[in-house]
Amino acid sequence: MRRPVALRLQAALGTLALAAATGVVLAMPEAAAAAGGATGYATQNGGTTGGAGGQTVRATTGTAIHQALCGRADSATPITIEVEGTINHGNTSKVSGDSCSTAADKIELKQIGNVTIVGVGSGAVFDQLGIHIRESSNIIIQNVTVRNVRKSGSPTSNGGDAIGMESDVRNVWVDHTTLEASGGESAGFDGLFDMKDNTQYVTLSYSVLRNSGRGGLIGSSESDRSNGYVTFHHNKYENIDSRTPLLRGGTSHIYNNHYASLNESGINSRAGAKAKVDSNYFEDSKDVLGTFYTDQAGYWQVAGNIFDNVTWSEPGDDTNPAGPDPRSNTTVSIPYSYALDDASCVPAVVAATAGANKGLKVSDGSCAPQNPDPTPTDPDPTDPTEPSPDPTDPTDPPSGTNLSLGAGADGSSKASGTSYGNVRDGDPATHWSPTGTTGSVSVKWPSPTTVSKVRVREAAGSEGSIRSYRLVDHGTGRVLATGTGAGVAGFPAVSLTKLTLEITGASGTPKVAEFETYAG
Repeated sequence: MRRPVALRLQAALGTLALAAATGVVLAMPEAAAAAGGATGYATQNGGTTGGAGGQTVRATTGTAIHQALCGRADSATPITIEVEGTINHGNTSKVSGDSCSTAADKIELKQIGNVTIVGVGSGAVFDQLGIHIRESSNIIIQNVTVRNVRKSGSPTSNGGDAIGMESDVRNVWVDHTTLEASGGESAGFDGLFDMKDNTQYVTLSYSVLRNSGRGGLIGSSESDRSNGYVTFHHNKYENIDSRTPLLRGGTSHIYNNHYASLNESGINSRAGAKAKVDSNYFEDSKDVLGTFYTDQAGYWQVAGNIFDNVTWSEPGDDTNPAGPDPRSNTTVSIPYSYALDDASCVPAVVAATAGANKGLKVSDGSCAPQNPDPTPTDPDPTDPTEPSPDPTDPTDPPSGTNLSLGAGADGSSKASGTSYGNVRDGDPATHWSPTGTTGSVSVKWPSPTTVSKVRVREAAGSEGSIRSYRLVDHGTGRVLATGTGAGVAGFPAVSLTKLTLEITGASGTPKVAEFETYAG
């Protein structure tokens, strides 16, 4: 079964509306550097504005970038550098000046502040040349591709990091970038996005990180715990062995990211790190969250994530996976506001927005499941993430107390004149409908409640509208059951606080009269 796509995407600022199957997407005009402003932890500690208010210059070589930095009145004079073309070792030389400290083998943002580097025109590619931020603050990097940066072999740059930050770095926003390698450490590559030695207040947003052994880290060793306050949102991590990211100490907020093909491990929280992991979509991956390769524990708070074909290792002396039933072991307070997309929408939202040369499109945080494949496939009976429904006769109602009565309710969308609460009021004459043919509705309880069976009842006259659905433990993202058509479904008893019915295929607009839940 293919996963739902987004209902709505919206740019933070823009003028060109494009019709799309997923909704309305607004594209950014060329060189709209930092449009909409920074997000996440980069908004804290005074905020991140880059070169706003300063001169704007164009650069087509690495040398020209260094010249722009060195030509300022001082190292804090705001500047926006619009980059077009391919930046490589052949066109990047060291430039000297009182307002800069540059090097020939990398783009060096060292001991400076108030700088924006933004790709424009036909695009900006940093080919085998990394971007190094050191002892600097208030930096924005936007709409660029950095690829194939090596720490060994030839040529080498930036210690093998696509973007690396170290030594008293503050307030960096990296947005709409594509960071990629062509292999792991044995092929000469290191991290795609690394922070160490007292780097704080950083956001990585709407970016693609792929084809690397290491996604990135916060902290160079178990003792390097001076880093933190980092936000990762709406990024795509694809074909990465580990470190998506590796966290050593500090606090991180990781939400609305799409993780696919994490081959060894994913979010590795260790050495006292704390991560709030919100509404991410993990698929076709191994050990996507936990503490790995150390006995120094890290912590996490989880909610709303989906784990689609994720496998988990057995716990060991230096392996503590969060799954197969991820639960929070800490709480993390987030000091800024943010709009959260439902995890089921994340793959489509991220596909439409993340990476360089995507028009700086962003989500408005209001997506809802829409438009699955018109012919859903049967779940694979060997796939543990998609168990088959209980073979109970769908016309045979469960016995016992309907636990939904008096419970709370919410969902992804609702059609005019309907209510989420109608599915747990015990009145089959009322109903809930999504705004389209698909959507989700949940029942929720104030304390953990054991459920092992549900009954979905359609409103009179709409019987047979629901073609396919799945039942999801909202707290862990685990798919408890899938099925075709309304009726009764069972699964191994689970204790939860919120159970979600996701309608993934329907004929017309479905009408759910009751979403009943039972302990047995």
